[in-house]
Amino acid sequence: MMQSTRYPSLDGKVVFITGGATGIGEALVEAFVEQGCCVSFIDLQAEVGKRLCARLTERFGEARVHFYPGDVTKSDDLREVLALTKARCGDVQILINNVANDQRFDTRTLSAESWYRSLAVNLDPAFFASQAVYPMMARSGGGAVINFSSINAICGSSNMASYNAAKAGLIGLTKSLARDFGGDNIRVNTILPGWVVTERQLNKWLTPEAEQEWMNRVCLKERILPSDVANMALFLASDDARMITGQKFVIDGGRL
Repeated sequence: MMQSTRYPSLDGKVVFITGGATGIGEALVEAFVEQGCCVSFIDLQAEVGKRLCARLTERFGEARVHFYPGDVTKSDDLREVLALTKARCGDVQILINNVANDQRFDTRTLSAESWYRSLAVNLDPAFFASQAVYPMMARSGGGAVINFSSINAICGSSNMASYNAAKAGLIGLTKSLARDFGGDNIRVNTILPGWVVTERQLNKWLTPEAEQEWMNRVCLKERILPSDVANMALFLASDDARMITGQKFVIDGGRL
């Protein structure tokens, strides 16, 4: 990906990213590796994650990027991968809670099982990962946690009740963690992307008609790319954002 800004404060930092194999996650992994970070990421899509890791290892060396296949809905597994990351790279100093599943369900027939499964992937891992990295960041003299919410938490798109509730929960979680972790110089912020054009969105929901409707509602008539979101994450993780915490940042091209 193309970057216009280099952040010297990110060089050598240890970064952990959930859901890093595809889409926005892939852009995040690549962006932080390019900044000189040691990046570890987890994803359920093992083969895709391995290919991304191999591609970046070829460019930057095996010391810069590490992939762990795993299910973030299992908090013990998540903690285990974070422990492996610490053993391999050192204390995690930047946590990116990116993992998500925006599956649609008819609200009138949404089952309890589907509701809880949505929360288990879209909300719960952000808390348990943050809880697990807290002592590492405190030992390091501070750190940055970046949660990924969505403008759906504000707009309330149809047939996404469980997803929207989880993403709204992340905004509240960000406020709580910013308060509870701030005394250890740990900053916590949230990014709320709009309709980011990824392969998944193109394959499932971003039809030409849906995209035209989106373009009619935004001020900037261009596609939002994963790299646009990754660039904001780089800034929030860097020392340039040292006094920014408990905030939410919308990247949606000016949807009105």
